[in-house]
Amino acid sequence: MIKNISNLGDAALYCDFGTEVNKQINSEVIRYFNTIKKKDIEGINNLTPSYNKLIISYDLRITNFKEIKDKIKKLNVSETLSLNNKKLEIPVCCDASFSLDIDRLEKKLKLTREKIFENFFKKEFFCYMTGFIAGMPFLGDLDEKMRAQRLETPRVKVTKGSIGITEQFANIYTFESPGGW
Repeated sequence: MIKNISNLGDAALYCDFGTEVNKQINSEVIRYFNTIKKKDIEGINNLTPSYNKLIISYDLRITNFKEIKDKIKKLNVSETLSLNNKKLEIPVCCDASFSLDIDRLEKKLKLTREKIFENFFKKEFFCYMTGFIAGMPFLGDLDEKMRAQRLETPRVKVTKGSIGITEQFANIYTFESPGGW
């Protein structure tokens, strides 16, 4: 359920589903995203979903904030098709030469690398969104004992295919880029 709809600049609105990040709220964001896409509401030119927000951009020559807000409030998202979840298996290499942060994680998490790998690989992840870098999946939810903060100083270059762990998420870098995960 949308908790608040507010203006975002002159040609977008911001649908806020709350501060929590969990599967239930994210699924609701995606239901709204799919419903709006399916309804093809005149004037809407872009939808940007995230963990718990949905940004709706629109063409001011066709519509305005009040009209879009009213249409969003009246949407019946329960009639939308159920979410289409797919399970993917992603191969991961954990050789020492690729495990750049394993020593830091062992100290921070107070776990051996074997236990870190065991906890990581027994988890079935949920993709909350893609972004930051094109196609970069934000995968959750890491168990509490596996959560680490971002790097204090981000790396200038993170190799494509690397996995970063921070907070409740694991990310796969889809391109070489700077990164602090």
